[in-house]
Amino acid sequence: MRIGISVITHANQNIWENGMGQNVIFLVQSLKAIPFVKSVDLINVGGQPRMAEQIDLNLFDLRLMSEQEAIDAFDVIIELAGALSPQWLALQRARGKKVVFYCVGQPYVGLSEYNVFEKPTSFPPVDRCDEVWLLPKDKAYIPMLRTMYRCPIYITPYLWDPMFVSRRKQEISEQGLNYGWHSNVHDGAKTPLSVAIFEPNISVVKTSSIPMLACDEAYRHEPQSIEMMHVLNTLHMKDHLTMLHLANSLNLVKDHKACFYGRHDIVGFMAQHANAVISHQWCNDHNNLYMDVLYGDYPLIHNTPWLKEFGAGYYYPDFDALEGGRQIIQAWLHHEENLSSQRQASQALFKATDPLSDANIKAHVQLLSNLCADRPELLRG
Repeated sequence: MRIGISVITHANQNIWENGMGQNVIFLVQSLKAIPFVKSVDLINVGGQPRMAEQIDLNLFDLRLMSEQEAIDAFDVIIELAGALSPQWLALQRARGKKVVFYCVGQPYVGLSEYNVFEKPTSFPPVDRCDEVWLLPKDKAYIPMLRTMYRCPIYITPYLWDPMFVSRRKQEISEQGLNYGWHSNVHDGAKTPLSVAIFEPNISVVKTSSIPMLACDEAYRHEPQSIEMMHVLNTLHMKDHLTMLHLANSLNLVKDHKACFYGRHDIVGFMAQHANAVISHQWCNDHNNLYMDVLYGDYPLIHNTPWLKEFGAGYYYPDFDALEGGRQIIQAWLHHEENLSSQRQASQALFKATDPLSDANIKAHVQLLSNLCADRPELLRG
């Protein structure tokens, strides 16, 4: 079996600008470990002849080819990180190739926000794929997607590997910077946390509003708990009245203990400016950000039930900014003593999401077996 996965390239691309580029590589790892998979390569739907500089295609034995070059290259096509031409996909399916839409974004928001907020988008043909593979975080949308795409919907594992954060950690170490938690206990006293908020602020799914309120709640209740609040990915909102009124209502802003930034990679930023992260999501439990933070042993204050199941981080429910503030204080007071148990929880999480774990490889074997049940010749090693 030969598998092609779509990717999009553009000028000045960086692996840290979103999670999809990393997701592709993690999926490649898992698929290449399957005995009956002969090859996995990438189909480029973007405008550049290469991937982001952080991805060495030779290291993963990958080819990057255009749709035209890939016309006869694959038995299974996975549309993941870039939209393939409907005409090209129709031709491939007419020739007996199998097509999977691998949905990583939150599907309901992806459908509704573009209409409500008048974002530029397109609606691809609903009959472009044989199956949809969906991350566990979005299983509630299976009926919606089945109705839209009129094909089977299957859950696929969420995958993560520390390769990118580890490599970036090594890069900054050569500049004298260290990524990772350092004790906040000095001379028997707790030093304040410097809290970062990395939400992208381009959708209601992940925004900085609740984390900002939680930080201010912690600061008002215990001023010694927070030294600085760093709110990233906000420059595009800096002149919006709602953002200005929200920010100016906070004691942290009034006391000059808040900074607002554009986009930064997590490793470089945390090593220089922060030692804790607070996050908020709405129906979007999986996020590479969480994994990167936990890999650095930093306290992660979050509202993600999936992480709570592993005992990872400091959990507050739903939109409860009050409890979020309490959890920041808990992290400030107790993270140093909790470090061993937090590392244990993180290791269990990393094991569960390892692309090369037996469970995740078997899951992909089953997915491909379902997909190609009428093409048994493709399932032979």
